[in-house]
Amino acid sequence: DTASEISFQFNKHKKTPSIGSHSSDMASVSGSVLSVYSGDFGSVDAQGTVEFALDYDEKNREFQIHVSQCKDLAVVDEKKGRSDPYVKTYLLPDKARMGKRKTSVKKRTVNPIYNEVLRYKIEKMVLLIQKLNLSVWHNDPLGRNSFLGEIEVDLASWDWSNRKLNWYMLKPRVSATAAVLLRSPTKSRSPRALATWTVPCPKNPPSGEVHIWVKDVKDLLQLRPSGVDAFVKCYVLPDTSKKSYQKTRVIKRDTNPVFNHTIVYDGFHTEDLKDACVELTVWDHEKLTNHFLGGIRLGLGTGLSYGISVDWMDSTQEEVAFWQEMMSAANEWIDGLLPLRSLAGRKKLK
Repeated sequence: DTASEISFQFNKHKKTPSIGSHSSDMASVSGSVLSVYSGDFGSVDAQGTVEFALDYDEKNREFQIHVSQCKDLAVVDEKKGRSDPYVKTYLLPDKARMGKRKTSVKKRTVNPIYNEVLRYKIEKMVLLIQKLNLSVWHNDPLGRNSFLGEIEVDLASWDWSNRKLNWYMLKPRVSATAAVLLRSPTKSRSPRALATWTVPCPKNPPSGEVHIWVKDVKDLLQLRPSGVDAFVKCYVLPDTSKKSYQKTRVIKRDTNPVFNHTIVYDGFHTEDLKDACVELTVWDHEKLTNHFLGGIRLGLGTGLSYGISVDWMDSTQEEVAFWQEMMSAANEWIDGLLPLRSLAGRKKLK
């Protein structure tokens, strides 16, 4: 493992804290862990329903998925008020073995009608130990497709006498987990380790450090046959400069990458915790472009930073509760379970 350290001044976006940052990888760490579920790949939240039916053709030894239609899907292009949706299926856990199946793309609609059958040649006994993953995506001409929602069906418990079309609610992706740690203020400087917010000595006002430990990510979706080359980015907003930007190393061809990476931001004042926001995002690394896999924002979610309205101060209720607990607990490790999600304003921070 390697280690690096960077110090810099963080000018208040005309009112932000003075912050330095350090980053390192750790061979081993102990402590409580915050597990984070990973999800959305685009910039919209999952919504709407999908209608489909399942059947198994005993004669032809074929699993059939009759995709009928979707309703009330999320709008991806808000300016034009449109989405170009299609449906994609996998058989889990070995997606590569059976491959994916896709419907045609229906343009300019959030209520697409398909009436298409997706087929898998597979033995019934093998099928019964699989799970069906059915997801809906917006087709982008440049290949940056946006995730619109999914549903998973445990085929072992499926009622195979039910061949009727049924409606199902689309859900956000919640298959992957990532581990991070945060720790709260203390009145004396603590050793640089794991994830902690410390106040080093009596000053007016006192300043301290925010330490973040990114431990690992589990069960990432494999977007291509070669696997996932995952890494994590971190900013402390409102600063989006290169000096605020920190990232883990890339773990290649692993859907369960272990990072054990620490990131330290210093120069924080206690009051700055009310106006700053830690953004952690998970990415799939490729030569030409990196693909967003999901993120979280840890802050108070007030919509304001130092009195200025900002779109990134949008922490969910769970993220806010986690941040508040870290702020209020003295020198204690805080853990929790939070969903990764799409992030407003994310494109500005690439």
